[in-house]
Amino acid sequence: MGWTEVEQAFADAVERKVIPGATIAVRKGEDLAFEGAFGHRAVQPEEAPMRLETVFDLSSLTKPLATTTAIMILVRDAKLKLDERVTRFFHNFGVHGKGHVTFRQLLAHCSGLPAWRPYYQQIAEIEKRGRVNFMASRGAREFVYDAIHRERLEYAPSSKTLYSDLNFILLGEIVEQIGGVSLNRFCREKIFRPLALRSTDFIDIAENRTRRLEPVREMFASTSYCSFRKRWLVGEVDDENAYAMGGVAGHAGLFAPVREVDRLALELLRCYKGRSSFIPQPIVREFWSRDKAVTGSTWALGWDTPSPEYSSSGRYFSAHAVGHLGFTGTSIWIEPERQIVVSLLTNRVHPNRDNQAIRELRPRIHDLVMEALGEQERVSLTR
Repeated sequence: MGWTEVEQAFADAVERKVIPGATIAVRKGEDLAFEGAFGHRAVQPEEAPMRLETVFDLSSLTKPLATTTAIMILVRDAKLKLDERVTRFFHNFGVHGKGHVTFRQLLAHCSGLPAWRPYYQQIAEIEKRGRVNFMASRGAREFVYDAIHRERLEYAPSSKTLYSDLNFILLGEIVEQIGGVSLNRFCREKIFRPLALRSTDFIDIAENRTRRLEPVREMFASTSYCSFRKRWLVGEVDDENAYAMGGVAGHAGLFAPVREVDRLALELLRCYKGRSSFIPQPIVREFWSRDKAVTGSTWALGWDTPSPEYSSSGRYFSAHAVGHLGFTGTSIWIEPERQIVVSLLTNRVHPNRDNQAIRELRPRIHDLVMEALGEQERVSLTR
């Protein structure tokens, strides 16, 4: 087996319209073992080729790569402790029995908060009633934060897991509260610039609107046609709640090309191995360990681990691997001990969000990658 099989799998997926296009970076230790760009960054309203430099809407990869890394930095700097209660910083959050919820529970998706709420619809209604330019404003972001503070729990904290955008919107707010700057500025100053990630950032819609800036469409992979916004989305966050919050949110909004996703993953891997002081080794190892609060949970802190069956990581990643998926078609999987990173970015939601064929493509690509690396030994997915 070799990289030819990986390339052919992508070619087949593009031809069968599983995805319009993809970029991939495969790392083994310090070496980049393989990278490639396949298909198209857009097929509607016209075709445009994919390039390795194409910038993707990372969707929920925002959670581990931006928000979780920012929380790691706050822990590193002794500004936050994982087992502190959220109410230490947000007193109003304690209403409706939420007083005991901790940051660890938010990161491990066992806080009790709901999975999702259509905040963007409420914001649109407020704007319709006369609050001009409320959509995608800083005020709208504060509205969402306040709404989450008032939410009721759907289950007792640490009694089960429920993957929740609300957890990470709240974590984004805590980064802003403690950092004293917006989430995008904090990440830019503490993560992206120090690691020389020049094309990785949130796209602040309110700032662009004020300065009358437009994204250079040729840089970006297109996502869906948004029925809410009535336009094709290119260089504008696909997630409606993140859009309503101005493009800067803890759960979604980060944009990056595949090489920079790989670069950030490499730095975290170096930290895990004790070869970088960016984030101390014990902190990364704690965040990359499965949380034990809920029996059977695959969640670590801000990261997922492979499920015992039908994992998107395929058959060859171990239970000690960490990763995450993004709704737009993005994913990252890291095997810390074997020092393997697979950053796979697709825009599977273009032109249609309903396309779910990537569920079969992801594990197939990961299996072919591991076979090409000679890492096809079957591993136990129990810890």
